[in-house]
Amino acid sequence: MATPTYSASGAKATTPAKLSKDVFGVEVKNHQLLKQAYETYLANGRDNLAVVKTRGLVRGGGKKPWKQKGTGRARFGSTRNPIWRGGGIVFGPTGEENCSVKLPTASKRVALRQALTLANEAGKISVIEKLSSKEG
Repeated sequence: MATPTYSASGAKATTPAKLSKDVFGVEVKNHQLLKQAYETYLANGRDNLAVVKTRGLVRGGGKKPWKQKGTGRARFGSTRNPIWRGGGIVFGPTGEENCSVKLPTASKRVALRQALTLANEAGKISVIEKLSSKEG
């Protein structure tokens, strides 16, 4: 398998680079595995930022709104009860939920080879001959 080669200045080289068929020429049988690897990548890169305040974290509500007996109303101990407006949220996100997903190593390797094969077939892979930096 050959792919176009370019010099560091961007000029197209005369000899194409040879790519390994074991990596860039595998048969793509399982598109579901590619989708699963992509979703795993997105899930593991996710920052879990959703946090809400429970009744213990909401500010205020230290005083009992009315006495326990004799008013004819329901008994409440705090105005930050989840039933009340301005109260805490029950079972909301705490920011400690783990969204990471594990994909078996063999599946990762197969998915990477399939993705590289598809990219090569679409002509999205090219090789740069030599790169050098001023520092070394």
